[in-house]
Amino acid sequence: METTQLTAIFQENIGDVALHLSPFMIGLTVFVLAIFIGYYVVWHVTPALHSPLMAVTNAISSVIVVGALIAAGLPEMSWAKMLGFFAVILAAVNIFGGFLVTERMLRMFQRKKDK
Repeated sequence: METTQLTAIFQENIGDVALHLSPFMIGLTVFVLAIFIGYYVVWHVTPALHSPLMAVTNAISSVIVVGALIAAGLPEMSWAKMLGFFAVILAAVNIFGGFLVTERMLRMFQRKKDK
């Protein structure tokens, strides 16, 4: 079988699977996979890389804030608007807490001044 035939069969089968899954199940699957990946990334990183990792998570949180602001800015009152509002609050806490923890960790690595 040629590569183009295999690609066509693969796309045809993946397309059928995607049609039968609900958007909720796809979102739930992505959420569960993100939990596992986040757990293994955070707990298996060396201590020297914690500060850069926190800086990256702050950048990711800023992207979440943009999406949450879009959801919170919907004209009508809905679950999406309320969830967007809570997402803005939680992402803001994560960002500011991350900056405080990063600053504290960087102070731990500075040399102490002689008195």
